[in-house]
Amino acid sequence: MSRRERELKVVFVTKNRHKFMEAKAIAESMGITLVQCRLKKVEIQSYDLREIALFSSRYVRSKLKDSTYLVEDAGLFVSYLNGFPGPYSSYVYKTIGCEGILKLLEGVDDREAVFKSVVVLYGPLLGEKIFEGETKGIIANSMRGERGFGFDPIFIPEGLKSTYAELTLDEKNQVSHRAKAIKKALNFIKNRLKEEI
Repeated sequence: MSRRERELKVVFVTKNRHKFMEAKAIAESMGITLVQCRLKKVEIQSYDLREIALFSSRYVRSKLKDSTYLVEDAGLFVSYLNGFPGPYSSYVYKTIGCEGILKLLEGVDDREAVFKSVVVLYGPLLGEKIFEGETKGIIANSMRGERGFGFDPIFIPEGLKSTYAELTLDEKNQVSHRAKAIKKALNFIKNRLKEEI
């Protein structure tokens, strides 16, 4: 690994410590230093995660100027609920929580859901790039697991029997929507760096 790669530093703008720790583990495995910035992002109301993430990114850029940074927005889209809570997941979690979603799905057989993540990468030499990740799965019948955050205790990724909250950080990073998007963004940075060396 070249000296330049070792010194590669990227800022992840998020107040969520759990999100940061997941992303930091991925970055470290790729030889990238990830630094948390707790700058409050301005988020618009939209049903489009890309639109929300792009707006946040442009606000962040006005504050961080010449930094290379990531911003991320994610949502849980439940099939039976016509995609609800989707981009409103954070607000819905704070108001009705996992229990509220389980209540809405009481007696419902269709428990299909998908977790989606949109990451916007910006760097003065990289420009603005969007990366997406999604993980299909189902909503569990009850809350399970003590790890993770948000709706993790009720989401079972496709092909597994455990909820996100029952997985270790490394296990979750093998399958999660956020990890998929973060890996794409960091791979893009590394590939661009190789082109310049």
